[in-house]
Amino acid sequence: MRLSVIGSPRSGKTTLFTALSGIAATTGQNRPAVAVIEVPDERVDRLSRIFRPKKTVYSRIEICDTESFHEGDMRNEAVPAGRLREMRLADAFVVVLNRFDDAAGDGSSGFHTLLNEFMIADMLQIEGRIERIKKESGRRGPELEQEKAALEQCLAHLEREPLRTMPLLRSDGKALKGFQFLSQKPLMVVVNCSEDLMKESAQAAAGVRTKLSGEAPVVAACARLEAELAIMGADDRAAFMAEYGIAEPLKGSIIRLAYETLGLVSFLTVGEDECRAWAIRRGMTTQEAAGTIHTDLAERFIRAETVAYDDFIAYGDFPACKKAGVWRLEGKQYVVKDGDIISIRAGA
Repeated sequence: MRLSVIGSPRSGKTTLFTALSGIAATTGQNRPAVAVIEVPDERVDRLSRIFRPKKTVYSRIEICDTESFHEGDMRNEAVPAGRLREMRLADAFVVVLNRFDDAAGDGSSGFHTLLNEFMIADMLQIEGRIERIKKESGRRGPELEQEKAALEQCLAHLEREPLRTMPLLRSDGKALKGFQFLSQKPLMVVVNCSEDLMKESAQAAAGVRTKLSGEAPVVAACARLEAELAIMGADDRAAFMAEYGIAEPLKGSIIRLAYETLGLVSFLTVGEDECRAWAIRRGMTTQEAAGTIHTDLAERFIRAETVAYDDFIAYGDFPACKKAGVWRLEGKQYVVKDGDIISIRAGA
């Protein structure tokens, strides 16, 4: 999973990147700063204590500090192609809105500016592709004609709304998947408050949430305090959180929000070699989940041995789970549930 932190200049997005990653981003680079963070999971911790594996592996999230954007950048072609490619690799965007002082307002206008830029970028991308298809008129087959028709539908939709609200892309957008449209990607919003306004952060988040009318989930935080918190040791962190009334570091909230926004669940694998959490899209089958471990496992899939994490903890081990009837054999079409402990059986 890849999250790109994005915002207008001086919104505090690079500070927020540090808050999430614990790493100070380097400015002035052509390529955005990237960090990988582990997703804390008490289930993995407990299973590791039971199995004592050689290695414990948590699900991971890639955090990218994207360059600042300005209104009109997309239309004026001020965004380098390489930067656009990096942005399109994101699974979702964390949009940072500035609320450092009362004069700055609640920052909601910055959200709609960004969304408009995304829509313009998608329109330009689609128009360019349609022109290329037209030039291939002598070699056009039914697949290109279908692609052109789908792109024209997207273009018409973008005159009114972002692509994530388009039924074609929500249901059966496989033909257009490779385009990685920016306005199709989920958004999460962090309202960046100053330290002085932290007492009003809940109201700030509620105000922006109302103005966005459900377009994206919203949290509020002070990026500067969160960045300081991220690079502290455990003892100092606890005292710092108590002093400023921070119940939980923002990193934890963003991880949960990302899982909810992207519709992710985790299944678990255990053994003497490794205990591991694997993040997958909600609704994936055991065969599809096997492919996240290794593509060969999906191709040679026979069955999955499955037990729910809570059942395993309740009964203590696999033999007891089998005796209680909670250990199951599942086929290719079983839909994986969050916390399932799975062992894949595959052919040679």
